[in-house]
Amino acid sequence: MTTETRTSGTSVRAQTQAAFQAGGQGLARLAQVVLAAVPGFVLPVGAAVFAGVVTARLLRYYYPAALLALVAAVAVGSVVAAACVRRTADRTRRLLQQWYGIRLPAVYDPLPSLELDDRGHWWTGYSYHRSQTVAKYAQLVHWGLRDRTTRAEILWLLVNPLLVAALGGAVGLLLVLGAAFALSGPVPVDGFGPMSPRMTSIALSLVFGVGMVLVGILLAPHLVRGYAEAARRVLDQDGKATHAQLTKRVAELTETRADAVGNQAAELRRIERDLHDGAQARLVAIGMTLGTIEHLMDTDQAAARELLSEARQSSARALQELRDLVRGIHPPVLAERGLGDAVRALALDGALPTEVFVSLPDRLPAPVEAAAYFSISELLANAAKHSGADQVWVDILYRAGVLRVTVTDDGVGVADPSRGTGLRGIERRLGTFDGVLAIDSTSGGPTTITLELPCELSSPRTSTSFAKA
Repeated sequence: MTTETRTSGTSVRAQTQAAFQAGGQGLARLAQVVLAAVPGFVLPVGAAVFAGVVTARLLRYYYPAALLALVAAVAVGSVVAAACVRRTADRTRRLLQQWYGIRLPAVYDPLPSLELDDRGHWWTGYSYHRSQTVAKYAQLVHWGLRDRTTRAEILWLLVNPLLVAALGGAVGLLLVLGAAFALSGPVPVDGFGPMSPRMTSIALSLVFGVGMVLVGILLAPHLVRGYAEAARRVLDQDGKATHAQLTKRVAELTETRADAVGNQAAELRRIERDLHDGAQARLVAIGMTLGTIEHLMDTDQAAARELLSEARQSSARALQELRDLVRGIHPPVLAERGLGDAVRALALDGALPTEVFVSLPDRLPAPVEAAAYFSISELLANAAKHSGADQVWVDILYRAGVLRVTVTDDGVGVADPSRGTGLRGIERRLGTFDGVLAIDSTSGGPTTITLELPCELSSPRTSTSFAKA
């Protein structure tokens, strides 16, 4: 019994010692977390306050001084915060890897290089600008807002001080109040002695204060672990999507697959109908005519020659219908010369004057070329039918792994996918390739419709040309 009691006492003592060691380590780590979060919060807020005060002082005699001071504070605070984003996130990543071995790799999308096109405009990878300086900063802001890792770091810059204030504040409050109770206690009452009310009050205050300090110490490692888990959830960029994201992605893929299968079935039915009602009917008629000619060769050669002439004309019409059908399936010029020349040929046959600008690296994948070609064909047809435009511009560009097509007309505007099936059909066609359709069409025009299709190319050679149709 004595041995068991001694062993039990040793085990309790070891557990208590380990708990206090973990608590001390948690307090040290919590202090590191607080110190690491201070620059990312204090610097932007301090810079914003300083800028606002200085602006208000300089413009105190002007009526909109308060508004301008607020604008200056927001602008300066945002700039300083942007400078602290990556440093704050990197500091958190280092602490988590050092403490728990949690590795949060920072993988950023490549920043596209600025390109000067033939018009003298700077292409950022997202938009055009006349000034190189404006293009540089616009590219940086746009890239930062689109990059997943950078967006996560911006979110962490906002979440981090709130999380530190909540966790550090809870432990700090327990430690400070516990120390205050243990050292001071309540206001003394009259009397003194081992069992006097004064000594009882002091003893209770001491026990209560020490208990609060112990709770704060023992709670610290768990709060730090919670902080690490929150940081992992915000900064984790290992490509692990959440369940909701995966569910949404599966739903999108299911919908686009169904659209692709439905479009393919509709296309096959159209081809079958065109063949049955067109070329097939003419070929059957030609066969019957040739049978009649065979019987007339010996009895009425003049009638036979007339029927031969009709058969030749019917065969020519059948051949033309077959060519039109093939062109509707996959235009020969698209297969032979690529998207740029196919769109130029399309513009030449269009009802409106059309300028086509093409900047493409060699050839695109055939499915992407076909999707872009038929989408552009539909947009040009819509412009001719509904826009009342006098001019159409088509820009075809490949930048940063994305085919970007912009079709602009100077018509009356108000293009709406809900008012017809053409634009919805284009959306479904692009959705098969994870592409998007963006419409900018206000009342009175102009109308700008942008198509984006992600795709990869193998050739680094770039072909740039401009043509008016």
